[in-house]
Amino acid sequence: MTSPASPIRRAMVLAAGLGTRMRPLTDRIPKPLVEVDGTPLIDHVLDRLADSGVETAVVNLHYKADILEAHLARRSGPPALILSDERDALLDTGGGIVRALPLFGAEPFYSINSDTIWIEGIRTNLVQLAAGFDPATMDARLLLAATATSIGYDGAGDFTMDREGRLEPRHERLVTPFVYAGAAVLSPRLFEGAPDGAFSLARLFRSAAQEGRLFGMRMEGTWMHVGTPEAIAEAEEAIRRSTA
Repeated sequence: MTSPASPIRRAMVLAAGLGTRMRPLTDRIPKPLVEVDGTPLIDHVLDRLADSGVETAVVNLHYKADILEAHLARRSGPPALILSDERDALLDTGGGIVRALPLFGAEPFYSINSDTIWIEGIRTNLVQLAAGFDPATMDARLLLAATATSIGYDGAGDFTMDREGRLEPRHERLVTPFVYAGAAVLSPRLFEGAPDGAFSLARLFRSAAQEGRLFGMRMEGTWMHVGTPEAIAEAEEAIRRSTA
């Protein structure tokens, strides 16, 4: 049975990072072009957005931008691609979205890291994430993975979540059950009063949480944290097991 399409038609794909932990692979290519299971990470992401009904994706560029731009030019879509050029300055996740924000208008949009990858469950996670987004009460709804079952992740987590899905960021020295899986539905309201220049999206998540407007959804399936060259084999083995 095919999942219904998401009501959200635009997405921001964050692809400008330096990928330092993925060296030496990223000495020659940007991290979004590192292959997992024979496909560049960014193509996994763009294909997933297309499957969810996204029609237009804005992709920001900085590190080895010419190589990534050439790769994206060979895609025929969907989604249609708009490039947001950050060759002049790396703006981090928050600043990168602020630069591209005029392209999204007043409607909510997806934000997704170009290196995030997961094995779907029964339902399409992005579609479910959008279906539960309420702009009247939410500035952001994040896709979360369980820290205990994620592949390649050994961190302390990012959030706790209450029964209504409201999130509280992890306090220092504590361990939390959920990690941000690199995908979210965001309202333009989240960026009201945002600073100029480079800053992390996490800064705005903390502000939204203080206002009670940061929510999350536990994903179905398995999230894979492909942060180092060594993690690629582990992710590929998980994909093979899921299709066996």
